[in-house]
Amino acid sequence: MKGKDDPNYKVAAENRKARYEYAINDTFEAGIALSGTEVKSLRGGKATIGESYAGEKNGEIWLVNAYIPEYLQANQFNHETKRPRKLLLHRREVDKLVAAIQREGMTLVPLKIYFNDKGRAKVELALAKGKKLHDKRETEKQRDWTRERARLMRDKG
Repeated sequence: MKGKDDPNYKVAAENRKARYEYAINDTFEAGIALSGTEVKSLRGGKATIGESYAGEKNGEIWLVNAYIPEYLQANQFNHETKRPRKLLLHRREVDKLVAAIQREGMTLVPLKIYFNDKGRAKVELALAKGKKLHDKRETEKQRDWTRERARLMRDKG
């Protein structure tokens, strides 16, 4: 993955709450099977994946509940906004993810949808475990302390 410094790298949707809600263990890059109007709509950057998740069905991984708005210029050829979308992964990766979901009680959470340097839509998936309330408080406390420490260092100069 290239990153933000690459001029062709464009984030279409990001799930910023995921790092707060889940303890992330491992991340994967997956392709996503889209129709033409979905790609056009994603390039507009109005998609949301805050409430979406990925799950296994018939030996394949699917992105469920991701909202990609209709492309206004498409008329009758438009797509359904919240349809399940197939994620493209290698068989070994699919087997590993399915085993982690079933055995260890992990969740597949999409972190972001972006376009790579070749212009292909990709999904960054995280294998994560849900945080308890006290873990979330600890994360918040750590973030506040980091912010305060940076402020103090900046003021002292």
